[in-house]
Amino acid sequence: MTVFFVTGGAGFIGSNLVHHLLEARPECRVVVYDALTYAGNLDNIEHLLGERCTFVQGDICDRDALRATLGEHRPNVLFNLAAESHVDRSIDGPGAFVNTNVVGTFEMLEAARGLYGALTGEAREAFRFLHVSTDEVYGTLGPEGFFLETTRYAPNSPYAASKAAADHLVRAYHVTYGLPAVTTNCSNNYGPYQFPEKLIPLMILNALEGKPLPVYGDGTNIRDWLFVGDHCKALLLAAEQGVPGETYNVGGNTERTTLQMVHAICDALQKERPREEGSYRDLITYVKDRPGHDFRYAIDASKIERELGWTPSVVFDDGMADTVRWYLEHRDWCERITRGTYRRERLGLDG
Repeated sequence: MTVFFVTGGAGFIGSNLVHHLLEARPECRVVVYDALTYAGNLDNIEHLLGERCTFVQGDICDRDALRATLGEHRPNVLFNLAAESHVDRSIDGPGAFVNTNVVGTFEMLEAARGLYGALTGEAREAFRFLHVSTDEVYGTLGPEGFFLETTRYAPNSPYAASKAAADHLVRAYHVTYGLPAVTTNCSNNYGPYQFPEKLIPLMILNALEGKPLPVYGDGTNIRDWLFVGDHCKALLLAAEQGVPGETYNVGGNTERTTLQMVHAICDALQKERPREEGSYRDLITYVKDRPGHDFRYAIDASKIERELGWTPSVVFDDGMADTVRWYLEHRDWCERITRGTYRRERLGLDG
């Protein structure tokens, strides 16, 4: 039986990955390892827990706890998704990003190296370490061009720099120690279970409450958008069929400006729950841009398509409609996870 170990498995992408693993591999077992910081929520996976899915609360920076958990469950495949991931938070407090994303990845690699070193035969051949990263490590693009796996790293935020450092560590552990590690760099994800500090859930919840919809600068910054379910399919494929030492870019082929995204959210909401007076677009408010805001990200995902046969399958309008419906149907979930310190206030104004 394949045992998958998912760090950050109670977070946004992690919890969606756990759902996908259990559905796509009915013979597998999944161990979720998560510190349950502000963006990790046991509500995301609690209904999955049982014989095939185990939850362990732990920090990837806690060497003893991490190694003890790995020693107990002996996973075949490790998915490293535990990370601080919000650019604005990294501007306000970069230390947490260095600790989790760099030091935590180092601890994961060291623990995985020990686990891998004790394996022989087929178990050793099947072992994989899948590191999940971001397109932000590449920096920013102009109006044309795409990020390739060979694009020079040029991170522009503390978050991006911490992920770039982690990517380099993963590569070094493959080259130096032979650890069978694969890295994926994805574009912006959207879908269910996303913490409300991110653009789409923030706009949905603010709009429903009649609050302003803050758009940075003039709203012309461009991102490539990827439905989280498609991303999870790519992660499993890269873990099972990816070549150790290789990097695979995962994108949605869906470039949108920030303003286009907010318009799409407003329009999807208007269809599902029409505003009594006017349109949700009337709530759009332009605010001061954040420091060092990258202009454009765009992924060339032809390598993973060519070598592993992956392509995104969810059409953007369908994915957005499904996402909006999910948040409308899960207002109680939104309320529970925003009871802590985050109240959808503006972050990332330092600098």
